[in-house]
Amino acid sequence: MMIAKLLRLGRRQLNFLISRETIKPSSPTPSHLHIYNLSEVDQLADKGYMPLVLFYANNGNCSLSAHDKALTMKKSLSESLTRYYPLAGRLPSPTTPYVCCNDDGVVFVETKIQRQLDSFKYICEQDENLKELFADDLLSQKSLGSSHIVGVQLNHFSCGGLALGVSMSHTIGDACTLLSFVNHWASVSRYGSADHRAMLPLNPHIIHSPITNSVKLEAHVVNQVCGNRVKRKFVFPNKKLIELKNKVTILAEAGSTPFINNPTRVEVLTTLLYKTALVATLEKTGCLKPSYLLMMGNIRNKFIKKLPQNTMGNLVSVLMVHTRHATEISLNGMVAEIKKQKSMLEGIRSVHDAAENITQLRFKLGNDDIKDVAKRSYWCSSLCGLPYNKPDFGWGKPMGASLALLHDDRNGFLLTDTPDGDGIEALVFLEKEDMEIFQTDKEMLSFCQTIQ
Repeated sequence: MMIAKLLRLGRRQLNFLISRETIKPSSPTPSHLHIYNLSEVDQLADKGYMPLVLFYANNGNCSLSAHDKALTMKKSLSESLTRYYPLAGRLPSPTTPYVCCNDDGVVFVETKIQRQLDSFKYICEQDENLKELFADDLLSQKSLGSSHIVGVQLNHFSCGGLALGVSMSHTIGDACTLLSFVNHWASVSRYGSADHRAMLPLNPHIIHSPITNSVKLEAHVVNQVCGNRVKRKFVFPNKKLIELKNKVTILAEAGSTPFINNPTRVEVLTTLLYKTALVATLEKTGCLKPSYLLMMGNIRNKFIKKLPQNTMGNLVSVLMVHTRHATEISLNGMVAEIKKQKSMLEGIRSVHDAAENITQLRFKLGNDDIKDVAKRSYWCSSLCGLPYNKPDFGWGKPMGASLALLHDDRNGFLLTDTPDGDGIEALVFLEKEDMEIFQTDKEMLSFCQTIQ
């Protein structure tokens, strides 16, 4: 009863506008940098926004008032934008292959929420109020007409806590880019200047791409909306993931698959989630149609000449595991296939090669002769190991952080480290009937600690 009441209250408008302004770079962008060409991979990226929310408790060790914290964040954002100058620019249109780096700035909204942070954070995790935390509703695919690259909203709670909502256009960068930018901004705030010597390794590595007019193959069949999709969070502690890794290794030794050398947490958990989703579909329909697992991977360290992790842009590739028959549903077989596909990403020569890999995969998915491929495709993206829960603006690290995805329009899994670093949280997006079966799977539950 109490939870239901909280959720009903959560649907009301919760925040009240304090201020709205545009933060511009503290120094003008040089004229020779006024055009930032999007790479071929950038142009193939999803046309939407990545929304990151960071929750900060009221740290008693910080003497700054809420007003002073906001001023500090605005000043440091202005300085950070001199390094991340494309983020202060504009996209002339959704299809233009470049950004106008005209220093138009980043929208910065401040709101007041008449609630305690702890109670709001719980309600927020139920999806009802995520959009309240972001400027101009820059969430996922909902703001395709916006020319803004980044939007920021600072939400003040009655207890003194904060929720920082940062949205970045996926056109200009991946999750690694978003997190590098937020950590750079937080570090400028903490150190007091973008010129502090500790900032040098945090400055972005910007690749200047040539002008391209590459043909973009749209995989409409994969992106279509299908079914009544729901979201659940599953938590897997590291001790259980170690058990899962051991199980995969033992199965491989006893079976016909190649030896699996030290499978990672992400590899075995992704496989378990995909396998459980396929079993749910099989139980619901009585048969398994050909299905796909699509794993997004950071390729900065896959190039022959490795790129720094703070390299700006969409530096990702996609590997695909194709499951054609129910007999192929096995933990060890799927992990072996993931490792095989990952090994093929080593030694990338150029961004053009990375774009070619994605184009070929989209062409295959968009032209497959099987029907309803979207319903049988499962994406997986992992933020494990990325510093999304570490941005410290000077009043401590966040008590919680997440990519604030609503009910996604595709089946899939988003993996993040738990706040204490002792496990992985998996956000699972499935059609409602599949989820009802998925969340009761005995094998999956044997490795899972909690479900939310």
